[in-house]
Amino acid sequence: MIGRLSGRLDYRAVDHVLIDVRGVGYIVYCSDRTLAALPGVGESVSLYTDLLVREDLMQLFGFLSLVEKEWHRLLTSVQGVGAKVSLAIMGTLGPDGVGRAIALGDWNMVKAAKGVGPKLAQRIVLDLKEKAPGVMAMGGSVADAMDGPVDGPESEVIEASALDAIPVKVPANAGAQAGALSALANLGYAPAEAAAAVAEAAGTTPEAGEAGLIRAALKLLAPTG
Repeated sequence: MIGRLSGRLDYRAVDHVLIDVRGVGYIVYCSDRTLAALPGVGESVSLYTDLLVREDLMQLFGFLSLVEKEWHRLLTSVQGVGAKVSLAIMGTLGPDGVGRAIALGDWNMVKAAKGVGPKLAQRIVLDLKEKAPGVMAMGGSVADAMDGPVDGPESEVIEASALDAIPVKVPANAGAQAGALSALANLGYAPAEAAAAVAEAAGTTPEAGEAGLIRAALKLLAPTG
């Protein structure tokens, strides 16, 4: 499996780009949000990739971060969610928005993506709610991933050695969110409710550090009445 591509951006279309890696051109499909963040034609580019293989089809999908790639993998595991629908959701909400929507159980946010109806949006939230904390916690380590191998035992990293990879974009308080999730788990809160509280706290105060997120989340988790 191809885990990452690094090369020169040769061409961009409405839903994909062509990346030249040592003379070989790879067509990579991306979300609108990812396409908008890529550099101009002729510049160096690096994308994490996921390879879809079928009997009559092979397609590469590209992502700016490991968190974005993991959400794509989980979204496409839900019945009725294909790669195009997943990219539409990622393009509309971004990886942070997807995590927040699922953690909070807000299927209306998911429904805002093109091609996603109410029933499918609800299924996505229900199927992935317990998995949201693990993906959200990845945010703290994504930046460091560029310094070490990103490929697993069955992955292949294809890079153009003469070209520098672009930096991976990570939310400013991703590490704080991961730390807050860990702290709440240590306090005995269930992963789903902890993730929902941290997501809501991060959405209200995106500049908050770990301690601030923990305090805000504990207030949200406190019994009412």
